[in-house]
Amino acid sequence: MRKLALWLMLLPLIVSAQSADDELVKVKAFIPDIVLDLKYNTSDNFAEQKLYSTDECFLALNVVKQLKLVQDSLRMFRQHNGTSYPQGLGLKIWDGYRPRAVQYLMWEILPDPTFVADPATGSSHNRGAAVDVTLVDRATGEELEMPTCFDDFSERASHSYSNLPANILANRELLESIMVDVGGFVIYSAEWWHYSLPAAAAFPLLDFQPK
Repeated sequence: MRKLALWLMLLPLIVSAQSADDELVKVKAFIPDIVLDLKYNTSDNFAEQKLYSTDECFLALNVVKQLKLVQDSLRMFRQHNGTSYPQGLGLKIWDGYRPRAVQYLMWEILPDPTFVADPATGSSHNRGAAVDVTLVDRATGEELEMPTCFDDFSERASHSYSNLPANILANRELLESIMVDVGGFVIYSAEWWHYSLPAAAAFPLLDFQPK
């Protein structure tokens, strides 16, 4: 009986250990307090139409592990740029895994490889290896002010754009530093919100349709 109880206790750890780094998993199952606001499940995006059928966010297991490191670190921030955050900061996800069929639709609407990856080669989002994020105040749920809103395809969205108020630059720099230095992600220069893992290209292109 004791052996059975021990096996049942260890089973989740064994299953987790056997999971592949590129396996799609539900983000909330690993990071319950992360905020989800999937813009492509609304019309508040460049396509001005709902492209997803669920509010559930999936990402590759290894991406989620790295995001958890970031979220754990952000919770510890009580002060940033002269502002107090009694419950710390956190991440809000605007997009994660994206079915390849949706990528084809996006390309039909905006065939601009600077902002929409050609579905023939695929996006790191189609591999579950990229995430679009911003920062929130955990106490209020309010987003920290950033250079642009999501899906702003102007020069203001670039990491190199500097004609911005000091507080906005500080917020963008905080997001970049914690995603890169703590999470091990890499930036996409044209979009301040987009981060991916360096190993993204090795992950398979997927067309799994979450329900």
